[in-house]
Amino acid sequence: MPARLRAAGPADAADIHRLIVDLATYEREPDAVEVTVDTLRDQLASERPPFECLLAEDDDGAVVGFALYFHNYSTWRGRPGLYLEDLFVDPAARGRGIGKQLLVRLAQLAVERGCARMDWAVLDWNAPAIAFYESLGARAVADWTIFRLTGPALSDLARTT
Repeated sequence: MPARLRAAGPADAADIHRLIVDLATYEREPDAVEVTVDTLRDQLASERPPFECLLAEDDDGAVVGFALYFHNYSTWRGRPGLYLEDLFVDPAARGRGIGKQLLVRLAQLAVERGCARMDWAVLDWNAPAIAFYESLGARAVADWTIFRLTGPALSDLARTT
């Protein structure tokens, strides 16, 4: 049975946080979540929130999935893109097409907003997710490697003169 999708607001911060923690646990990083419910609430209530979030609700109104995203920009195409940071559906709610519902709605938003593309990353060991994304027509970008600066490396580079 399909879920009801809706945009998240500040009052949804606790549900979003719970799903972020569940996703981190699934991705074998249960202690990596630093964001708090209060931070999420404040960010969603800000004049220019740093992210948007779609929530999937069950028939009883329980939040069973989410897609957290934001806009990036393609310099080559001269148009915005939509970056999917996190997609997660509670294990008990899987197999009902909720993940696909969330991705379809994101694709619709991307098209409505004039985006040139949708991007996201997936862990290389997550075969079920890779197969799911490929079934929707998504393709891995094999020629690119993701780089990241965090913690002391980010601070050290920022102090470089």
